Amino acid sequence: MTHALVRVYATVRDHLDAYSVADHLVPDLMQNPRWIPELEAEAIPLQRVFLAEKWLAARLHYGHVDPREAGVGNIVNCGAAMYMAPVGLVNAANPAGAYAEALDIAGAHQSSYGREAAGVFAAAVAAACVPGATPDSVVAACLALAKDGTRTAIEKVCEVAAGYADFESALGPLREAVAPYDTVGPDYRAPSLDARRPSRTKAIEELPVALGMLVVSGGDFRHAVLGSVNYGRDCDSIATMAGAVAGALGSTVPQDWSKTVAEASRLDLWEPATTLTAVTREVFERDVLRRRAHEAAFSEIGGRGAPTDLGPAGGPARPRAAPGRPGRPRTVGDRGALAGGGRRGGTGTGGRVRRTPLPLPPVARGGPAGRTGRSAQPVGGPGAHRPDTHQGPVPQLAHRTDDFPAPPGRLRGRLAGPRRRLPARQTRGEDHPRRHPPTRPRHRQLAPHLLLHRPGRPPPTSSPPTPGTAAQPPPPWPRTSTACPRTTTSTTPC
Repeated sequence: MTHALVRVYATVRDHLDAYSVADHLVPDLMQNPRWIPELEAEAIPLQRVFLAEKWLAARLHYGHVDPREAGVGNIVNCGAAMYMAPVGLVNAANPAGAYAEALDIAGAHQSSYGREAAGVFAAAVAAACVPGATPDSVVAACLALAKDGTRTAIEKVCEVAAGYADFESALGPLREAVAPYDTVGPDYRAPSLDARRPSRTKAIEELPVALGMLVVSGGDFRHAVLGSVNYGRDCDSIATMAGAVAGALGSTVPQDWSKTVAEASRLDLWEPATTLTAVTREVFERDVLRRRAHEAAFSEIGGRGAPTDLGPAGGPARPRAAPGRPGRPRTVGDRGALAGGGRRGGTGTGGRVRRTPLPLPPVARGGPAGRTGRSAQPVGGPGAHRPDTHQGPVPQLAHRTDDFPAPPGRLRGRLAGPRRRLPARQTRGEDHPRRHPPTRPRHRQLAPHLLLHRPGRPPPTSSPPTPGTAAQPPPPWPRTSTACPRTTTSTTPC
């Protein structure tokens, strides 16, 4: 799994996330046969991995689950943590970055304290790459990032490990220290009913013990690996983690060990290391370019070369006014703080930004047409100004309803009160489409000049005859219209 993750880095050549697992890691496990020492034959790696790793193929390849949530429901174990060493090397000397990236990657595989262990282990490898790092500094970096039961288990185990200098005498005490946080139970082959279930108070056993062996050995690779193997239980995973951190500290790997493992596994152990070194350099160069672009954009936001005022203890710095725009801060938060007459955060805010609302524009009182009879003056008297705008008198603003023109007659009638209820026979169909659906065209829907006649008025008279033509007699009244649904000769207009 570690070599498979290195191959994914070689393909992407940048930071990875959960989608990288779905797009590259899972296909590599399912499609590329490799020599499996335990099987003494070539096979796809998916046939060799444990059930918790087969979960990747079931969820991502066949289930098409969101990679960021694919780890939810899997048994919680060290499966994701044990192959996160490459993440720590890509983020060398940046434990926080390694922790965040490993959590993102492991989201496709694990959840709860299994995912947390993956992030902390990657952070341990990254912290071990810091020049002058020691086992104690690595443990301190892990405790600064670890959460919940994982942090408590690491703290308790490393406190016990600090009192031993050889692994033989430390095996029993280390197991006793991690037992309260282990879910498997004393019998590793017969797990308890709560084994490998999500919890905020538990932790995987392998990572705390690996860090404990690192402390006992003083960072020596051989001593740490031998102590992890002799611990028993899931000893191969413990040895993998302890050896990775010890190697990142600079401890030399025994040549006879690496030669024997390479021959038995038919692996080139130098090729993954060379590839990951080149990828790490490329990723670092991209990070530098991204960081410089961010700094340039942030400087543009806060004003190029603008000094900053230190905020309260533990709080962010507050940018001053932008050059060339005196008195006007660059951000809304600063405008609110300046309008409030104090600095950001204020007294007793713990460094948080107190969002003082922006001052509203002055509102005129009274007016020429007002009821008070006084002349309109802005709030604060003549010449009042806002602290974040230009100085000088503020224009008067009308705010009374009688300062605006009266609304049209139809709108004024609606504003005056509820509409008069009409009898059911005369209720407008468009106001009540369900009770009175319009079944015929209504005169009010047409322009007056298009009507043959207006309801309630006498019929229109014929125009005077033109010279040389006989006058046409007016049409009989009442008459029958084919456009009217009524066929009688009633005098009631349609």
